[in-house]
Amino acid sequence: MNLKQLLFLFFFLPVTLLADNVIDEVIWVVGDEPILRSEVEEERLRAQYEGQQIEGDPYCVIPEQIAIQKLFLHQADLDSVVVNESSVSHQVDMRINYYLTQIGSKEKMEEYFRKTSSEIREELMTTVRNQMIIQQLQSKLTEHIKPTPAEIRRFYQSIPQDSIPVIPAQVEVQILSFAPPVPREEIERTKARLRDYAERVTSGKADFAMLARLYSEDTESAKHGGELGLLGRGQLVTPFADVVFNLTDPKKVSRIVETEYGYHIIQLIEKKGERINCRHILLRPHVTADDKILAMKKLDSIATLIRQDSISFEKAVVLFSQDKNTVMNAGLMINPNTGAAQFEYQDLPPEIAKHIYSMKEGEMSEPFLMMDQASNKEMCVLVRLKKKSDTHKAKLPDDFQVVRGMLEQKLSNEFIHNWIKNKQKETYIYISDGWRGCDFQYPGWIHNNGE
Repeated sequence: MNLKQLLFLFFFLPVTLLADNVIDEVIWVVGDEPILRSEVEEERLRAQYEGQQIEGDPYCVIPEQIAIQKLFLHQADLDSVVVNESSVSHQVDMRINYYLTQIGSKEKMEEYFRKTSSEIREELMTTVRNQMIIQQLQSKLTEHIKPTPAEIRRFYQSIPQDSIPVIPAQVEVQILSFAPPVPREEIERTKARLRDYAERVTSGKADFAMLARLYSEDTESAKHGGELGLLGRGQLVTPFADVVFNLTDPKKVSRIVETEYGYHIIQLIEKKGERINCRHILLRPHVTADDKILAMKKLDSIATLIRQDSISFEKAVVLFSQDKNTVMNAGLMINPNTGAAQFEYQDLPPEIAKHIYSMKEGEMSEPFLMMDQASNKEMCVLVRLKKKSDTHKAKLPDDFQVVRGMLEQKLSNEFIHNWIKNKQKETYIYISDGWRGCDFQYPGWIHNNGE
């Protein structure tokens, strides 16, 4: 134990006393980094609320997990590993929205975690940032693991028959979609309503938050008076970001902004560094039943041309599709969970899965209407089944990529396991009384227990 570590233990263990009871204390030290009892309790509560199963005694498992994180974070600091703050903020927003959905309100969330919303957010920012740093470091540590085809074949041959993974049925789907055109008169009516709301706020006749609750078609933010929370520029669509980041007066209302979601007016709440909080009211122009009928007739005509081989599906996508995620990829849909073109049926939007389930390779659906979840717009859609594979046990060479992924994961896990064991030997470790009697995943924590 060096002098710095000795002084640390003398002054900070326990951390806080109330009468004769310790309410927080240092229970582990990893290098120069303490682990507090309160950290363990908070992680236990968070895991409990998020439905995570802790295998074993949480007062053994959680401190060890935190200790492993500290080993990785120390190495990441040495290697200058950084992550994108916009991505961190986006993940935090998703978690907070999940909490709000499950708990019911901001007030109940604060009561459950015994912290203000700002404190919860800041702690989540640290947690998520650390998780992303660790993931990036692990990828860097294992990037050299690239098994050869011969190694992959030997690995496949070594797998017991009853352990060969089952590959579920998968499909590759092409899509052509566009929204029914909105009449100019309806767009003007929508803008007129927003101008009226803006004038009422500016003149002091109405409160922006109240109008957002009553009229905004962004139903989630409407519950909170149109408030979006602190967001970075990268988390907002470009036209919206360009306007909101130029706002300076919280008393004023922005001009009308058009995005892929509809038309907005915006009110600034606060700016904090590179993030901004605002309220908005969203209105969407609505199409009539006749507009939808005309759009479906147009799509039916396109489908007829494709069936008559007058135009290929791929060419039709380029000419007519409004799906920005697929138009430059011949309509081929990409699975957001994997980044690949293969989908299991349950990963597809239900309307698409229903249409392609009984189709054969190369077949195209009849035109149908579908609600796009991202933009909340009703779309006219054609889908084509490009490729289909039935449920089967993994086999070479058809599932070569799957088997390679299995081997890479196995080798990466072994490498990381050994990396942690080696780091334990190089790192000062202290575990206080009452926290040592655990069946740790890595017994090396107590190789000398700081002595």
